[in-house]
Amino acid sequence: MKGIKIVTIGGGSSYTPELVEGLIKRYDELPVRELWMVDIPEGKEKLNIVGNLAKRMVKKAGVPIEIHLTLDRREALRGADFVTTQLRVGLLDARALDERIPLKYGVIGQETNGPGGLFKALRTIPVILDICKDMEELCPDAWLINFSNPAGMVTEAILRYSNIKKAVGLCNVPIGMRMGVAKLLDVSPDRVHIDFAGLNHMVFGLDVYLDGEKVTDRVIDLITSGEKSNVTMSKIVDLGWEPDFIKGLGVLPCPYHRYYFQTQKMLEEELAAAKEKGTRAEVVKKLEAELFELYKDPNLAVKPPQLEKRGGAYYSDAACNLINSIYNDKRDIQPVNVRNNGAIVGIPDDSAVEVNCVITKEGPVPISVGELPVAVNGLVQQIKSFERVACKAAVTGDYRTALVAMTINPLLPSDTIAKQILDEMLEAHKPYLPQFFQEAQFS
Repeated sequence: MKGIKIVTIGGGSSYTPELVEGLIKRYDELPVRELWMVDIPEGKEKLNIVGNLAKRMVKKAGVPIEIHLTLDRREALRGADFVTTQLRVGLLDARALDERIPLKYGVIGQETNGPGGLFKALRTIPVILDICKDMEELCPDAWLINFSNPAGMVTEAILRYSNIKKAVGLCNVPIGMRMGVAKLLDVSPDRVHIDFAGLNHMVFGLDVYLDGEKVTDRVIDLITSGEKSNVTMSKIVDLGWEPDFIKGLGVLPCPYHRYYFQTQKMLEEELAAAKEKGTRAEVVKKLEAELFELYKDPNLAVKPPQLEKRGGAYYSDAACNLINSIYNDKRDIQPVNVRNNGAIVGIPDDSAVEVNCVITKEGPVPISVGELPVAVNGLVQQIKSFERVACKAAVTGDYRTALVAMTINPLLPSDTIAKQILDEMLEAHKPYLPQFFQEAQFS
């Protein structure tokens, strides 16, 4: 057996040790021969720090995985079996702008929702599509596993604007929700199954099962019985839920639904936090600095527990389980971002959705859920419209298309404010948005 070649683009990410740990744990059934970690010149120092930690981890584990570090993406991609993407165009400084600028206008500033989500997509999609072109030439049979946010929009763009057929978007939100439910029920996570359906960061748990028995109402009661829901993420404040609302909704919301169902409270929390300790990006910069100091320690040869504070918990399980299941044709069920193909009625077949899939060697096969509950269907449809228009704007660099995308997002109060935010953010991110500045097309 020749073994597997995996390429991680954005290899200098603080998340990478989580991925390396997952590959080590699964080596007996997922024989990785080479792990190529790729980054850009600005990320060279972090790539070397993380790469050296990865080498120590592999050595300590006693597995024969070769770790390669490079700034040459094309060299790395040649002959790859799996390519993972976890990149951040503009680094955390760009994210900080995504968060701070909208707050000036009384609008939520967040990495993957509202104006911040739009601009992360505008910066990221052209880079991902360039990677797709390289893959078509250098590793046409490889699977592209994208972690880069906004994962739903990135997957949508890959499906619509590239020739890559083997592409899957991945997020740690569903697995985090399952872990949270298991904690609420005080059981092992492998006893819990959730029927997930919706979009990335807009996914709902339609039904929850414990040992095959439906326990949705019981879980909703537990979630709404205290001040906190306990099914959230470290990077999203847990404000609890209005019990009658969630019971009326009848499905399990994901943590990101707080931005849509608790907009005013979340905005107030963001404004206070930005004033007191900085935006999430500014907090993460400090966390990352501490992590990389840890990573430098020549005696460290395992993933440090502090990484979970970064917000990357369960990425290892999500990513490595997916690669493992494709490679070994496991036919287990995992929630991923894929082409809809009729799984959710009312969303175009060629659009990306986040839904439970049977994972086969031919890729994920989405499990049909029919129509979404009427109470949540409208919001999902609105966000899908936003995603499609945003992808078109990212590819064309058309100002008016970007303005439409911004305005139809439900977190924006008016077209006037949308235009003001759009203009300021375009100027702030100008170095990373060449497609919008080929000619003077806005004023």
